[in-house]
Amino acid sequence: MSTPDFNIYHPSPLLIVISGPSGAGKDSILQRMKERNLPFHFVVTATTRPPRPNEVHGQDYFFVTKEEFARMIEQNELLEYAIVYGDYKGIPKQQVRQALASGQDVILRIDVQGAETIRKLVPEALLIFVTVESEEELVRRLKRRKTESPEELALRIATARKELQRVEAFDYVVVNEEDRLDEAVDTIAAIIVAEHHRVHHRRISL
Repeated sequence: MSTPDFNIYHPSPLLIVISGPSGAGKDSILQRMKERNLPFHFVVTATTRPPRPNEVHGQDYFFVTKEEFARMIEQNELLEYAIVYGDYKGIPKQQVRQALASGQDVILRIDVQGAETIRKLVPEALLIFVTVESEEELVRRLKRRKTESPEELALRIATARKELQRVEAFDYVVVNEEDRLDEAVDTIAAIIVAEHHRVHHRRISL
């Protein structure tokens, strides 16, 4: 009679994509996750857009010139990149590889288009769609931010409406309700814990 193999739990690091439409609160969720010292590596995205008030280079984004971004593309330094509302955004590939090699779960914050690109490049990535209670609530939040011109706001609202239709491309959906940020963070953390307890682990290769 053979001895059962009890050493079956070999957690592999996950590549986790947090995505969803503008106004859903992705940045707020990630900020709260950092404040709670959750054990993840949060990838810093490179972007050509100028920093908003209180944004810090190297912490919120790597703010680079279009010339620098073009060099990163040419030297194949980006896992994925796209034009988002007229500016380039991209995920530095080496940063992701180093974090995964260290055994850390890696969290990417990217737009819906970028999330679908990651799914093609890394089929075993874990995709989480963050949204709000309703389309009306999403529009209200976007208007409340007052960070865009009327034309830019109209574009964001139209894009957000299209992005809401892409939820089927994701593994999980999390509703980030008003004034319930910690509940959304708890749900995402629970999803990640559950994924680490799957019998068949996601195997990430880049």
